Amino acid sequence: MVEGKLCFSKCRDFNCTKRALSFRQGQAWCEWTNEPCEPKNCSYAMCRRRQLLENGVCGNTIKRKTQEDTRPEDFIDEEIRVRGKLMRKTGERTIF
Repeated sequence: MVEGKLCFSKCRDFNCTKRALSFRQGQAWCEWTNEPCEPKNCSYAMCRRRQLLENGVCGNTIKRKTQEDTRPEDFIDEEIRVRGKLMRKTGERTIF
C-alpha cells in the first residue's frame, strides 16, 4: 500500500523531460506517446523539487521516520586531560 499520494501531472512541480506535456480538455496529454500522461509509468517524468520516487509517489507527501538511537551521554566515555592555559582558566586537570 502506498503511504503518500501519487504524483500527478497537474502539479506545479511536475515536469516532462521531453517537453511533450500538453493539456487537452482539462486532461494532461503526452505528445510523445499520444496517450494520457501518467507520471507513475513514465520514464520522462521529473519533479522540479526532485521528490518523485521510483514508484510514482510524491516524496513531499511522505512523513519521515527518524529515531534517535544515541543519547548525548553516550558520546562522553572518558575524561580529557588538559594542560596549559585551559587548565589555569578552568582550575581542573580533566574536563568531562
